[in-house]
Amino acid sequence: MDELISSLVRGLGLGGLYALLGVSFVIIFRATGVINFATPALMILGAFFTGAFGNAVGLPFWLSVLLGMAIMAIIGMIIERVALRPMVGRPAFSAATVTVGIFIILLIISGRLIGSELLTVNDPFGLDTVIVFGATIFTVDIARFIVALVAIGIVGLFLARSRTGLAMRATALDQETSLAQGINVGRMFGLSWGIAAAMAALAGALLTAGSSGIETTVALVALKALPVIILGGLDSIKGSVVAGIIIGIAESITRTYQPIYAPWLGANFDVIVPYIIMIIVLMVRPYGLFGTREVVRV
Repeated sequence: MDELISSLVRGLGLGGLYALLGVSFVIIFRATGVINFATPALMILGAFFTGAFGNAVGLPFWLSVLLGMAIMAIIGMIIERVALRPMVGRPAFSAATVTVGIFIILLIISGRLIGSELLTVNDPFGLDTVIVFGATIFTVDIARFIVALVAIGIVGLFLARSRTGLAMRATALDQETSLAQGINVGRMFGLSWGIAAAMAALAGALLTAGSSGIETTVALVALKALPVIILGGLDSIKGSVVAGIIIGIAESITRTYQPIYAPWLGANFDVIVPYIIMIIVLMVRPYGLFGTREVVRV
């Protein structure tokens, strides 16, 4: 029972991270129709800035996180203006290919910035634990889940209640109609990239919190957000949250019990569990749990 509780909480922590990354993907996809493959690099670069503010400048962790998110939001808007804006009107595949190039460039830059020295995000969690119903739980897992839900909730309220958020939603639904109503569509594209980059930066800071340090290979963790957005639906923020929790818990429970009950599956089988879930969902529900079903009339 203790192991189950620990696995569930660890899964919730992972699910929070995956949900943040999934929302980062969804915001850009809803606004532009493009899957942003540069998200993993934005995540690790955000973790670097958080660590730089915390270690080099000596700022408190949460202030470092906010500043890192702000810088990444600016970088995201610059990337959209310089690299993606000229792709407006081009096929979505071409724009997605550009984001792959951005990913490679940012990953190389991140590697140069991080260097060979150990860099942490100077988080307050470390390896601190609490006892819940007799189970040992890492504080950082609880923090990841709570912070992720709060951040996603704030973004959801912004999109639902603010004038700018409504303009972003209108742009996502119909760009031509939005232009006719006086909405600056280009500005909405840039803002969507800024919010998505900030969310990725937050995920990077939380992911590297409690770990030994920041490495560029950590960026590959963000690729697990792809099964999340497939399961939840490419255009659904709520779907990203639900799917992130499902996949996080599934991965965590597999990591705990698979070596005991199914060792014949091999080591690190938990790594491929999200992709197995993605394949199953694609066969049953191609649009995901909460994705918008498209009807094509012939």
